[in-house]
Amino acid sequence: MLLPILHYPDKRLRTKAVPIEKVNDAIRFLIKDMFSTMYNAPGIGLAATQVNHHIRLIVIDTSEDKTQPLCLINPEIIEKDGELEWDEGCLSVPDYYECVTRANHIKVRALNEQGEMFELEAQDILGVCIQHEIDHLDGILFVDHLSKLKQRRLLEKTKKSQK
Repeated sequence: MLLPILHYPDKRLRTKAVPIEKVNDAIRFLIKDMFSTMYNAPGIGLAATQVNHHIRLIVIDTSEDKTQPLCLINPEIIEKDGELEWDEGCLSVPDYYECVTRANHIKVRALNEQGEMFELEAQDILGVCIQHEIDHLDGILFVDHLSKLKQRRLLEKTKKSQK
């Protein structure tokens, strides 16, 4: 089932997500729906916050052929280093792209769909995507990393297009 994606400046995007206590069938159904929604959009990452579920869950697939789905439940970055600039976009901020500085290399710890703990090292687009989606879980949008002037212009543009 496709889920509606919240769009900036919807205040629900600022909600801090809570940890998932137990990985059960309801969570697995949500994961399936989130992947369907992300692929349909189309996008490479989606946080539960973006579909109005305020739990610590993200889905990602940065592969060209959409064959490498990755699910991170209760993700936390445990190491990061370096610096990388990447042109980012967001399903919650359609048709808007800006260069954002992130860590170049990260190590993340999370649970998988079976509730098993794992660690993953990532860099380049996968590392950027994980950091971007974890930001969503903390109520942060990629536009928050931009200058106040760019934020104000985007907000004005968004409000005009919503009228």
